[in-house]
Amino acid sequence: MLREIWLNIRVEKVDTHEGVTVKALLDSSATGIFMDKRIAVKHGFKLQKLERLIMVRNVDRTNNSHYTSSRSKRVL
Repeated sequence: MLREIWLNIRVEKVDTHEGVTVKALLDSSATGIFMDKRIAVKHGFKLQKLERLIMVRNVDRTNNSHYTSSRSKRVL
């Protein structure tokens, strides 16, 4: 049984409009769109500190211990 779906998607940088193709995991229950910081840096996306922190939660609504809100950045 297939438990995950990976897609090649094209994302565009806000500042330069340069397109980059990346591999993405489709999560049908996600409440937001996230990009791993390593991928953003690798492809030259600019990062900006968030004005407000975002609490990242697991599917069972517990806090995610790997991704904390203090590490969150906005990708431009």
